[in-house]
Amino acid sequence: MPKLTVEDLKNLREGLRDKMNIRSGEAKAKVIVHMSTCGIAAGARDILKAFMDEIENRGITDILVTTSSCAGLCSKEPMITVLYQNQPPVKYVELTPQKVKKIFEEHLLNGNIVKEFALASGSETTA
Repeated sequence: MPKLTVEDLKNLREGLRDKMNIRSGEAKAKVIVHMSTCGIAAGARDILKAFMDEIENRGITDILVTTSSCAGLCSKEPMITVLYQNQPPVKYVELTPQKVKKIFEEHLLNGNIVKEFALASGSETTA
């Protein structure tokens, strides 16, 4: 195995920094993918991957993606909560990767709630 150079380490650090910015930091929007047992069984991993792919493919740096536990609505999984600047939280339910593309385009990039996929808006508080 070849030895790593200082330049190799710098490049690795920069690449990882970009990926970590997706999960923490300042952003105009935050997507919380609910990844409890029921969410995972319903396909939450595919939903998480779809969001991460959209961010990576578009070179987005101001939208964060993170995970959380159960939201208490197992029959509506997979679901996400979107926290968008100066808007109440929105809970999207019964998601598919195709629905993720529309939510990404309409809500995350343009600030418009996709009502046909939304269960509720403003029904929870954030810290």
